[in-house]
Amino acid sequence: MRTQRHDFPGSHGHQLAARLDSPDGEPRAYALYAHCFTCGKDVLAARRIAQELTEHGIAVLRFDFTGIGASGGDFADTNFSTNVDDLLTAADYLRTHFVAPRLLIGHSLGGTAMLAAAEHLPEAKAVVTIASPGSPAFATSTFSEHLERIAEEGEAHVQLAGRPFRIRQQFVDDVGAHSLRDKIAGLRKALLVMHAPGDDTVPLSHAMEIFVPAKHPKSFVSLDDADHLLTRREDTAYVADVIAAWSRRYLE
Repeated sequence: MRTQRHDFPGSHGHQLAARLDSPDGEPRAYALYAHCFTCGKDVLAARRIAQELTEHGIAVLRFDFTGIGASGGDFADTNFSTNVDDLLTAADYLRTHFVAPRLLIGHSLGGTAMLAAAEHLPEAKAVVTIASPGSPAFATSTFSEHLERIAEEGEAHVQLAGRPFRIRQQFVDDVGAHSLRDKIAGLRKALLVMHAPGDDTVPLSHAMEIFVPAKHPKSFVSLDDADHLLTRREDTAYVADVIAAWSRRYLE
């Protein structure tokens, strides 16, 4: 396996930082990976899943959304729509410099954003969501106690995963304006929904919000007792192995 650093302009002009994990030989497919809300491309789950997928011959581009990690921009200016735009820009970077992604993977809100972006990525044949909300608006539940202040003052500083972030009313308005049910129903790509029944961050009911309206071929895989962020190595290895086996018939 080899990992290369890549940087490219995002959809809103800021430089996005990325890593491309590739197998030693010629990749049998390229995948685009979207990290969880405020996590970054180097969070354990993103790094391990991407690197383990290379053992199955899949190259994976993972990047920091605008305002996150090593990418430029102010997080307070971003929202669900800008995340989708960043995904499309990252896919175009792969398309231009390597091969367009045929496999789309998203963790938590990254999976929700991937569902929204998928209709604009015709080369993609398969989509995987991992512990993802069925609605972008679910993101506000992580700072629900601040919603009144955000509405009154226009913004507030909140703690997300132990780090401070500035959330503006425009973010709340944007996530509330998106409905994915019709997009999921019209996906026209193979779909794999992965979720742990005991996920205490995103309830299992959200997996059903994604799975039920989707057309076949679709699959659901339980992640058993995995935590939401997939912090255990055995869980990321299982996720990568299942994705590789499931996607093979759609990528060949």
